[in-house]
Amino acid sequence: MGCIISKNSEQTPGYEEPNVLAAATPFTAGEVKALYVLFKKLSSSIVADGLIHKEEFQLALFRNRNCRNLFADRIFDLFDMKGNGVIEFGEFVRSLGIFHPNAPIEEKIAFAFRLYDLRHTGYIEREELKEMVLALLHESDLELSDDVVETIVDKAFREADTKDDGRIDREEWEDFVSKNPSLIRNMTLPYLKDITLAFPSFIMSSESQDPQV
Repeated sequence: MGCIISKNSEQTPGYEEPNVLAAATPFTAGEVKALYVLFKKLSSSIVADGLIHKEEFQLALFRNRNCRNLFADRIFDLFDMKGNGVIEFGEFVRSLGIFHPNAPIEEKIAFAFRLYDLRHTGYIEREELKEMVLALLHESDLELSDDVVETIVDKAFREADTKDDGRIDREEWEDFVSKNPSLIRNMTLPYLKDITLAFPSFIMSSESQDPQV
């Protein structure tokens, strides 16, 4: 007797059942279903193939498929868990779950570390920190002089690099974040407790705030 394949799994590559995703994330099965409606909308905005491409991701965030930003690119890359250039439904829900208010703080800290680890070395180097600071400033439409940016980066790096070896490892990062919790404030989106069909802008909060390293 042949296997029974759900209609959703036939239509969407990488589809996972709501109950499976609910067990692995802070979302309920009902919220996962709502996210699936949203996912289908996003994944068909440019190419109707049931996958979110980077251009569709940019379009959802900025209403412009050509508006690129290092910070947004890094978010996309981390959501793309398989590293195949697209975001599948399961990846979308599991990654978005990290931004849920009920997600463990350890997951948020680890996600933020990978966000800053641009070169995938397992460490955050000064130049990577500077690149991310510049990306955050750009996202906030803030312009600071090169000297001010260097001061911000130097101060943060000196405080975080407690081993004084020119790089920030995971242990140092965790300690740094514990002393500066505002570093991961954008890793929690309160409205994910009340899922709607409006795409959540998890790059920056809707309120205008000064960027923090």
